[in-house]
Amino acid sequence: MFIDSSMAFDNNNNERNKQQNSSKLNNVQQAIAKQESNIFKTNKARTALEQQLKNDDLTIAETAKAINNTEQQLKTTEKKIFTLSKEKQKLIAQKIAQEQLLAQQLRSAYTSGQHDYLKLLLNQEQSEKIQRTISYYKYLNKARINEIEKFQATIAQLMMVATQHQEQIEHLQALKKNQKKQRTTLNKNKNSRRKTLATLSEKLLSSKQQLTKLKSEEANLTAALQKLTELIRQEINLTGLSKLKRKLAWPVKGKLLRSFGSRKQDYLKWKGVLLGASIGKQVQTIHNGTVLFSDWLKGYGLLTVIDHGHGYMSLYAHNQTLLKSVGDRVETGEPIALVGQSGGQNKAGLYFEIRHQGKAVNPKIWCR
Repeated sequence: MFIDSSMAFDNNNNERNKQQNSSKLNNVQQAIAKQESNIFKTNKARTALEQQLKNDDLTIAETAKAINNTEQQLKTTEKKIFTLSKEKQKLIAQKIAQEQLLAQQLRSAYTSGQHDYLKLLLNQEQSEKIQRTISYYKYLNKARINEIEKFQATIAQLMMVATQHQEQIEHLQALKKNQKKQRTTLNKNKNSRRKTLATLSEKLLSSKQQLTKLKSEEANLTAALQKLTELIRQEINLTGLSKLKRKLAWPVKGKLLRSFGSRKQDYLKWKGVLLGASIGKQVQTIHNGTVLFSDWLKGYGLLTVIDHGHGYMSLYAHNQTLLKSVGDRVETGEPIALVGQSGGQNKAGLYFEIRHQGKAVNPKIWCR
């Protein structure tokens, strides 16, 4: 009887333990399912936010490019106004000089015009004097007509220049007004991007997730470069960079924030350099070449890739806007982009790489 009671007790205890373990397992499974759901929702939210970030970057790029174009037009217009102003001053001085010359000729004609032409013609005793006087009158009259024609031409040219000058001033005012609107739009777009980044930063990634993200972004870049390499048509006049070590200028002057080969995340290392520079500063190509890529790429933002020939490429990332399109030929030192912080960067700067046969090399070997 005692054994039966003991067995019953053990059975009840085992059943209770099973139920408790089952309940714990169920709780764990629910927690895992909830965590997986949260991860899915987070990834989904991040994907949507990253797409929004791309849209923000592209909108900012479009506005920044428009502002850059407006600034170039402003400079051109100001030069035209200066040139027209100088020409206007020159024509006014010329007009004054011609007025004085005409006045002098009129005074001379008035002084000489006291003679009676009929008397001179009828006076047969002074025929030689008459001939000289008539010739003198003809000379004065011809000179006066010539100066009057010059004066009329000066007046017409002055009126044309004055009209052009006024038109350029009005054009300048319109450009400044348009630029003000563009800057307002740019600030609005920047605020939108700032909010997107703030929301994105709330969706924190674990160290492992961050590593996966960076590996994925590097893989995207590598795949893009491989495709570009396949599309390259070697230009005869592109000589590469092999003979230009320590001779090239950096694409932008700024503080070195990340150096080539330094630790990026876990075992990942920087394959280029990150240069700190102010937003809107011009990014210049290190050498002549052809634009192979000019678009937004995840993790790199607005990116330009230039082929320099013989397997050499240079990359310029995180730009605010791109000034060149695919297929454009660029010369050494030519502006190709403006410094920005696209691709999710918190600080403005330029990420810069040099690659040879697809392999990243230290830019310090080429840039001084």
